[in-house]
Amino acid sequence: MRYALSACLSGVLVLTGCQSTKAPTQDAPLTSATVLASAQAEDWRRPDPENLLCLDFAKGRVVIELLPVLAPRHVANVKALVREGYFDGLAIVRVQDNYVVQWGDPNAEDKAKAKPIRTAQHHLPAELEFRFPASTVFHPLPDGDLYAPQAGFLDGMPVARDPKTGLCWPIHSYGMVGAGRDNALDSGGGAEMYVVSGQAPRHLDRNVTLFGRVIQGMERLTSLPRGPGPMGFFEKAEDRIPIHLIRVAADLPESERPRVEILRTDTVTFRRWVEARRHRREEWFHHAAGRIDVSNLPIPSR
Repeated sequence: MRYALSACLSGVLVLTGCQSTKAPTQDAPLTSATVLASAQAEDWRRPDPENLLCLDFAKGRVVIELLPVLAPRHVANVKALVREGYFDGLAIVRVQDNYVVQWGDPNAEDKAKAKPIRTAQHHLPAELEFRFPASTVFHPLPDGDLYAPQAGFLDGMPVARDPKTGLCWPIHSYGMVGAGRDNALDSGGGAEMYVVSGQAPRHLDRNVTLFGRVIQGMERLTSLPRGPGPMGFFEKAEDRIPIHLIRVAADLPESERPRVEILRTDTVTFRRWVEARRHRREEWFHHAAGRIDVSNLPIPSR
């Protein structure tokens, strides 16, 4: 058994099982497929269900992995909002082409109609930078970054780093999830969320709090009709896409939890996979770029 790569709409490389007549040999070219076919069980990780959100709407389920080290207060607050049922029955209010999909309370600006927040915080100070845990080794990508001194990954999340200060910050790559806000940095808290659905808007880095990434179902968001209003907002209530509910995976019965594994980004296999993506040796390619950008590395899942 080997795994075949399929580039799905989510931008995440999804592996599906298929039959193979022979295992990769040492003479086989180093491609994404051959690297992943030789990956061992320990090269993959299962996300903690306590840090998984399941967003269900008419098109199906979208699964979001939260990473508390990026923004611990926002992660805690988002889970508090989810557990009080705040998002149930709200809507996707914005789909801006090549930019973001956003959901929340369409009546948030009207105090008389806004859905009340009972136990969670309405607003939080922005969490734009963090420091790596002492036990974590950061492996920057070899080709540099236009927006930061270094760029790489932490548990599958794209992050930038300044080695002089030791400060790190998450990157607005495709599929990343953040907290919408107004002009004030402390005007968001997770009651309004967005996901990057187009080319990485890196100018947003360190301007908005990011706290997670879509790991399944991104194609269900990117295939939504675009909002006709300014910035992709739906101006008519009937055009908005209702959200059935959002749940923390740990609160679901075992049979209803997402079953997914993600390639670890702290292994030799991952670094080999990065090299295979930098130097494309598949038969189709006649010119290999020899370099890679952090936003052009959709982390494989299976």
